[in-house]
Amino acid sequence: MADKPPRGLADVVAASTALSDIDGTAGRLFYRGYDIHDIAGRISFEECVHLLQRGSLPTQAQLDSLVEELAEHRELGPTAEALLSYVAGSGTPMEALRTLVSASSVDDPDAGESGTAANQRKATRLVAQMPVLVARYHAERSGTTVPELDPSLGIAANFLLQVTGSRPDPRTAELFDECLVLHADHTMNASTFAARVIAATLSDMHSAATGAMGALRGPLHGGANEAVMQTLQSIDGGPEAVEPYVRQALEDKQKIMGFGHRVYKTEDPRATHLRAMSAELADLTGERRFYEMSRRMEQVVLDVKGLYPNVDFFAASVYHALGIPTDLFTPVFAVSRMSGWTAHVLEQYADNRLIRPDSEYLGERDQKWVPIEDR
Repeated sequence: MADKPPRGLADVVAASTALSDIDGTAGRLFYRGYDIHDIAGRISFEECVHLLQRGSLPTQAQLDSLVEELAEHRELGPTAEALLSYVAGSGTPMEALRTLVSASSVDDPDAGESGTAANQRKATRLVAQMPVLVARYHAERSGTTVPELDPSLGIAANFLLQVTGSRPDPRTAELFDECLVLHADHTMNASTFAARVIAATLSDMHSAATGAMGALRGPLHGGANEAVMQTLQSIDGGPEAVEPYVRQALEDKQKIMGFGHRVYKTEDPRATHLRAMSAELADLTGERRFYEMSRRMEQVVLDVKGLYPNVDFFAASVYHALGIPTDLFTPVFAVSRMSGWTAHVLEQYADNRLIRPDSEYLGERDQKWVPIEDR
């Protein structure tokens, strides 16, 4: 009998990609050959979008052109506009945004086109519209009006402006911009794989992005950052209360979210940057509680379980310090990851083959039909 397939397709190569790569043993992440430690904090999110979607770090002229395209494409269509008031009144943010991303396809100027140039425009349009959708959704449910986008600001700063209602200081905007770069792509994760499976049927870009949104909604993928913040907020007593809480939770076989990773055997390189950002924001804001609680929790979990923090752990305290509501943490992930999803869809279209894995049948065999009156 053949060996059983690994659960969850662990270590199974499902596709070839030139977009990103991981060395799980060494704890390294690469975007098109660039080590994340070399580019995080040095390139803007817009530069990262160009790198992923268009294959290279841009020249100044190429970056200016992309920034102009993103500005032109961020206006929402009438279908999404009409749905905002409906979806903001019920369900979770990710349910609402999944619906809005799907609805955006109806009014996309390239909806009936599937050529390379049209798909590139769709990819750019989705990246441009995603932060606007999140901000507009939040304003709709809050009964507020979003500030006008500032053409002098990038995606990161404009998002903070629209969600918090205040223009961010330059350093705060830079830190959030780095967050978006860190979350932009991560090889064949669940949502990216979902997007590529859909694209492989030659379905449209918006369908693939909607499927990715559905996968990201799951707490084992994109929802962990929210769970981390909820855990930190539930602990009474500050940093000194963290150790007894964690030890009791682990003794009770409860999972502490934000630790461990299917690929990394050491620290997630993105967590390295986010830890530093959490510390800097604690200094900038004067609010150190959640950073100090996070550091204490990190040490206890490492001592007891030998687990390192993943990207979600310090992202929680960073997003909180930036003034982002906790239930928008996963949508913020989607704002960034839309760049990677769409880049993978473009890559799938360029060299497509239907993704159709086999399965191992575990059910009964040689069953015989009998009439219903004899069952």
